[in-house]
Amino acid sequence: MNSNPSQNNRVLSGMRPTGKLHLGHLHGVLHNWLELQHTHECFFFVADWHALTTDYDNTQIISQSVTDMAIDWLAAGVSPSAATMFVQSHVPEHAELHLLLSMITPLSWLERVPTYKDQQEKLKEKDLATYGFLGYPLLQSADILVYKAGNVPVGEDQVAHVELTREVARRFNFLYGKEPGFEEKAKLAIGKMGKKNAKLYREHRKRYQEQGDLESLDVARALLESQQNISIGDKERLFGYLEGGGKIVLPEPQALLTKASKMPGLDGQKMSKSYHNTISLREDAEVVAKKVRTMPTDPARVRRTDPGEPEKCPVWQFHEIYSSDEVKTWVQEGCRNAGIGCIDCKQPVIDAIENELKPIRKRAQEYAQDESTVHSIIKEGCEKARDVARDTLDDVKQAIGLSYW
Repeated sequence: MNSNPSQNNRVLSGMRPTGKLHLGHLHGVLHNWLELQHTHECFFFVADWHALTTDYDNTQIISQSVTDMAIDWLAAGVSPSAATMFVQSHVPEHAELHLLLSMITPLSWLERVPTYKDQQEKLKEKDLATYGFLGYPLLQSADILVYKAGNVPVGEDQVAHVELTREVARRFNFLYGKEPGFEEKAKLAIGKMGKKNAKLYREHRKRYQEQGDLESLDVARALLESQQNISIGDKERLFGYLEGGGKIVLPEPQALLTKASKMPGLDGQKMSKSYHNTISLREDAEVVAKKVRTMPTDPARVRRTDPGEPEKCPVWQFHEIYSSDEVKTWVQEGCRNAGIGCIDCKQPVIDAIENELKPIRKRAQEYAQDESTVHSIIKEGCEKARDVARDTLDDVKQAIGLSYW
């Protein structure tokens, strides 16, 4: 198992810097982040190194894209006081851990990641026969493991990346978690828990290891979590000793499945910049209204008096996200009996999107006029992230045997 419950409250998630964000990002990622930042210890990062894996020949836009993305995060409600926001390349420990993990990761593990061949197929026009592209899932693993994150919010298509991370952590702990005198150190640590707690720990460990009693495993973990008089190192040893392994250096993360985004594009396809069907978070109200009014509708409604079918109309997908049951009923009845026109049908969507974007747009304008504040927030986040990352690298190098002095 190799999972340390003390890390389970930490969340790690990132986005590639692609410039200003749109409604697809808001509904697919940011709404989830806004909830998590109040219940978990969150690290949100701009994955600028990941941008290089597919766009290494077009780097001029990255700098401004990083700032634009940070502004949109802040405008959407990500709070610097509740979450750590930082830029990947400003925390070089990501790269150092990636290098060290590359020494133990079999090539076949990377080649079997589903997105490896899928992306090569989708991006045929790009030369992706590069070392960086093959290794980007391992860089993702380093992103997660350098913070010992317990949870990684992902969609179903990204679960394989988290599973690779778990395998890499498991392999690392197997190779390097067997510190000299581990069992003796673990037994000494048990003695520091006090007679009563030490006895309970031994009893539950025995029940779990001999009988597979998962309830005893949970009780013993909770017991360790409550200990105030043992060091973090001893605690990690005892988590490993409990499960029959060595010291847990890199805890295995869990995939925190997020709801699939239901945000369609203006043409009914997935909202994506590559499809030119987006509404950005900072879009002017007049532009939003124009984009929605010119959306395609049910082809059967050639004339105002022609009846239609909402399920065949891209606008209906927006009603499913934004409209109340009362408005949905009005749309369905009005469309099917030609009681309302398509422009009438689109107006509630225009109003709902404007209500959602108006406060975001206002905050974004304020941050855009004061980019120095945005940069200060990100720099402070980078420092916080580096403090955590350095601690992990110290543990990793000590476990490998690279701490010389």
